[in-house]
Amino acid sequence: MNAETNVVAQSRVASPEAEGAWIAFGRRMYWSVKREVWENRSIYLAPLAVAAVFLLGFLVRSSRSLNMHAAGLTTVEQATVFAQTFDLAALVLMGTTFVVALFYCIEALQGERRDRSILFWKSLPVSDGVTVLSKAIVPLLLLPLLTFAITFATQCIMLLLSAVILLASGQSLAMLSHLSLGQRWVGLFSHVVGGHGLWYAPIYGFLLLVSAWARRAAFLWAVLPPLAIGVLEKILFNTSHFASMLGSRIAGADTSPAMATGVTPMVHGMPLEHFASPGFWIGLALTAACLWGAVRLRRYRGPN
Repeated sequence: MNAETNVVAQSRVASPEAEGAWIAFGRRMYWSVKREVWENRSIYLAPLAVAAVFLLGFLVRSSRSLNMHAAGLTTVEQATVFAQTFDLAALVLMGTTFVVALFYCIEALQGERRDRSILFWKSLPVSDGVTVLSKAIVPLLLLPLLTFAITFATQCIMLLLSAVILLASGQSLAMLSHLSLGQRWVGLFSHVVGGHGLWYAPIYGFLLLVSAWARRAAFLWAVLPPLAIGVLEKILFNTSHFASMLGSRIAGADTSPAMATGVTPMVHGMPLEHFASPGFWIGLALTAACLWGAVRLRRYRGPN
């Protein structure tokens, strides 16, 4: 009886998967995501650096740009002009985190094979599914939330600096009351989480799949196949349906009926048509397939 108990205990210690079964899934996922943040500090350092540079530029030119009373503009017109700077800050930060997400996905699974750290991580009681899913959470959820938080903080600092400059120059703060900040921030949250998270999910899933498969030059393997498909379609059929589909997927988060009327998506967020469209759900299904493939590849791929 004692020998049988010792065998069971030893098998549990020897098997990371068996040991991982004793750790709650949420706890394993939490520490896996935290590990990604620790190892990839550019996730938050890059947008913070861009936000700091933007605030510096805003501060340098704010004394001149905020003196709009002399230009004969009404309060509403002044608020409209100033709102464009708010939207520019959001666009710059969203563009930064989108680029960060692309490069993160390309390096996420290939990097651990290149530096052979995959041998250490596979010795821990964390399954391949949890590892790949934690890496997918970074561009799908963590980066959008981080983008919103940094954009919110940046715009609050811009608002505070604007109020100080307006008061120091003897101007009224009435212009700031027309910015519709509450509606703008709700729209921004919807746009960032829905657009840069869920709508771009197939792109991130494909890049993670390439990262799990490619032994060398993952960036080229991520770019060349879509490019080859587009060129081949053009040569054979003289059409560009694939390029149009890919372009609409990339630009889809920033395209809405509101854009045609000159209202930025920072106010109205992601339109409901995006979430109700078949392309949205097909994209999520494609993302799930790519992540499943990445899990299978990581399970059988060793160090490069």
